[in-house]
Order: sequence, then C-alpha cells, then structure tokens
Amino acid sequence: MFPDSLNLSIRAPVNAFIETLVSGYGWLFKAISAVILQAVLFIEWILRGLPWWVVILIFMALAWQSSKRWTLTLSVGVLLFFVGVLGLWDLTMQTLALMLMATIVSVIVGVPMGILVAKSRVVRNVTLPVLDVMQTMPSFVYLIPALMLFGLGKVPAILATIIYAVPPLIRLTDLGIRQVDHEVVEAATAFGGSPTQILFGVELPLATPTIMAGLNQTIMMALSMVVVASMIGARGLGEQVLNGIQTLDVGKGLEAGIGIVILAIVLDRITQGFGKSRTEDPRNG
Repeated sequence: MFPDSLNLSIRAPVNAFIETLVSGYGWLFKAISAVILQAVLFIEWILRGLPWWVVILIFMALAWQSSKRWTLTLSVGVLLFFVGVLGLWDLTMQTLALMLMATIVSVIVGVPMGILVAKSRVVRNVTLPVLDVMQTMPSFVYLIPALMLFGLGKVPAILATIIYAVPPLIRLTDLGIRQVDHEVVEAATAFGGSPTQILFGVELPLATPTIMAGLNQTIMMALSMVVVASMIGARGLGEQVLNGIQTLDVGKGLEAGIGIVILAIVLDRITQGFGKSRTEDPRNG
C-alpha cells in the first residue's frame, strides 16, 4: 500500500479557490448567467414559436445549400418529421436551442483561440496540455464548479458543454491555419498584404474545410452532453432519457435516444456538406 505520509491532496486549495470566486465575484457570475440565459431563451422562443413545417423547411434548405443533393435534403426532412411523429418535437427544439447556444459561444471562443495558437508557439505550448485535460477529464467533473458558480438550470449546462466541446474547434482551427501552403502566404506577403489581410483573405478561407470539421466535432460533442446536462436542470431530450433511466422505462429512453441520434445525423450531414462544398469549390484552386 502506498504510504499515507506521501499523500498530497489538492481538494482543499481547489475548494478554497472556488469558494473565493463565489464570495468575491458572485455578482459577475450572476451577470454572465443572466446574459447567457436570456440568449438561450430567445433562441428557444424562436425555435418553439416557429411552425414545425417551417423549421423542417429551414433545415432542408440548409441541407440543399450544403450538398446540392436531393437525397440528403429529403432525408433531412423525413428524419425531422419522424421526430415530430414520435412526440419529441418540443423537447428536440429545447435541446437544439441549448446546443446552438453552446456552439455559438464555442465558435466565438474557439476560432480566435485557434488562430492565436497557430500564430504563437508559446501560446501553443501552454494551450495544448490544457486542451488535453479538457478532453480527457470526465464530463461529470465540469458540472461541480458550474453548479457552484451558476446554480441549477440551463446556464451551467451550457458552460459545462462548452468546456467539453470547444477543444476540437481550437485544435482544428490551429491545424487548418498551419497547413496553409507557405508559398501562398509568401506570395500574399510579397504583394504587400498585411498580416490581418493575409489572415482573413488567405489563411482563413483556405483553412475553412478544416475549421468546419472542427465545428462538426464540436456540435457532436455538444450533443453528447445533453444527457449529462439534464442532471443539473437542462430540459430537452436528455431529461427524457434521464427520466427513462430513473423509472426503468426502456421505451421512453429509447425514443429520446432516437431523437438525439436523428438530430446528430442531421447536423453532422449539414456541417460536413458545407465543409466539402468549400473544398470542392473550383474557385478555391
């Protein structure tokens, strides 16, 4: 047995740090919580307020725009219609609102961070180990500080989802920019392009397919958190799965699980389509 005299616990300092944050900066966390909550409620209000057929048509239009394939477009419409047939439409819209909010914040944080990681070796050396921890840490661990700082409800669920889902977007944004052909960048520099012009005019457009792959992974990981998020008060399909577990209702859990899978398939195919259409665009070389 390992000797007790060599044991070192980080529990006390971590708990003290969190308590200091709660007591000293509670007002700040309340303000952040209010902004995020109002934003996600607004998205949810739009999605739940639109007629179901309008939402399906919007997704079908996105599918067509991303792939130009009627088979995918019709499949998206049929799958979403099937969600409604299962009686899961309202829960699916709640889940979609949470996922969209988490994805929007992940993009706002992840893409600039990925650019910074690609441009600075020092930032990269510091950030990559942090991303490793974020991706390998059990998702349940994120719920503890989120609960302490923001209480129960949608906001801690969204923030825990962001922490879990943003690393792939940062990594693939970094990878996409670093994979841009150096000769292209040198040519743009030779023509007098500033670093900002080169970034937005050359590097980001060429890195778009890789960044879209990162966005795709972020969306998939955000959806994988819906059941975990339901444990701290997030509504939606995850709550239905959790209720099925608690009541041993296999049918209820399976129905909600099918809804999550359908939502994942629809969003995966659409985001993949946008990435591929960008890659295959003849104007890109």
